[in-house]
Amino acid sequence: MNKSRRTSALVITSLVGIGLVVGRLIPELILRADRSVPVVSWGPAVMLLLGAIVLGGLAWNTWQSLHKKNLRMTSDHGVTMLALAKASSAVAALFAGAYGGYAIAYLDSLDSPLGEDRVFHSGAAAIAGLLMLVAALVLERSLRIPGGDDESDGGKAVPGATPA
Repeated sequence: MNKSRRTSALVITSLVGIGLVVGRLIPELILRADRSVPVVSWGPAVMLLLGAIVLGGLAWNTWQSLHKKNLRMTSDHGVTMLALAKASSAVAALFAGAYGGYAIAYLDSLDSPLGEDRVFHSGAAAIAGLLMLVAALVLERSLRIPGGDDESDGGKAVPGATPA
């Protein structure tokens, strides 16, 4: 069976960086198309915060089940949770970067009412996206099986152990 690797810091940093660039360029591209740039509402921040709460709850429940109570998890459930954690971390990194870039695009216009709303609303969405990213990474880490053969001995036989 192939061992799943943790989501690397390089992947997360790259996705946040891509999101920052895209989020920073969106207002300029919309203005070049002779359209009006939308104001971000509180909806995205609330949605990302709810996603962070759900993922955090799943991470807490998984950690308690696997590491504290030493319960078992079916392989299907584990793979589903791992896929959810990895996908959520990628999406949260992109959204956090994009909303952060959108907020950066309007930092120079904080004195206008719409500029202030754009900065604060998209900044809150970026922070909520970072919270969701952290919750997804914690869920991914909580899925590591404690005391597995791959962790303890690097896949080698332990001297004195009886073969299975």
